[in-house]
Amino acid sequence: MKLLYFLIFYAIALSVALARSGRRSHTASLSGTTGRPSTRLLIIGATGGTGRQLVTQALERGHAVTAFVRNPSGLPIRHPQLQIIQGNVLNYDAVEAAMQGQDAVVSALGHKRFFYPTRILSEGTRNILRAMEIHSVPRLVCETSLGLGDSVGRLGLYFTFFIIPVILPFYFWDKTRQEQLIAASKVEWVIVRPGMLTNGRKRNAYRHGLKVGSFILTVRISRADVADFLLNQIADNTYLRASPGVCW
Repeated sequence: MKLLYFLIFYAIALSVALARSGRRSHTASLSGTTGRPSTRLLIIGATGGTGRQLVTQALERGHAVTAFVRNPSGLPIRHPQLQIIQGNVLNYDAVEAAMQGQDAVVSALGHKRFFYPTRILSEGTRNILRAMEIHSVPRLVCETSLGLGDSVGRLGLYFTFFIIPVILPFYFWDKTRQEQLIAASKVEWVIVRPGMLTNGRKRNAYRHGLKVGSFILTVRISRADVADFLLNQIADNTYLRASPGVCW
């Protein structure tokens, strides 16, 4: 029983810390205005589940895509409009080389190093932002997660009291640092916070906004629909410099 009380107290304390330290969305324009169209996209994390969906859907939309990957064999997609560049996001020179000539960056950067402190997301994003500013690439659309900043608790009780505090505390702390770096940058940015990711089909019907999610039930969304929403933010200013959530 003492262990249960400790876990509850710890989960609440971590949630408060993530809420206080995380990005708060006060600046969404919610105007529906459209920004500059983009045709040359750099996709970071292209071999992950969301990343592969981003590459496929971006090509279907007619974009010229540069996929930045650590292992090219993890991206079994070939297309005349697709260039695959091998590199590590922690290597600034590799990121800068991939950044040249791009119109926008979409990041689905992730990893599976959950159980010890890491700065892969934040340091990788620092390199991305630095290279964007050097090469005047105007817009970054970045996938993070519900459960950060003013979306704390909106992944549901299971995530709030077990998954995040027990399995993902280091991961979420690094996501918090990642969001802080993006919000402090000079680029145009949109941070997208999805619910629990699934490999389900693309529904083309999902909820998005600054208050989506549930404090009770686990909210979900397919990686295919997340990719659709991420790509929509490339030229849409509705959530410019804001952190919308997205879920079914």
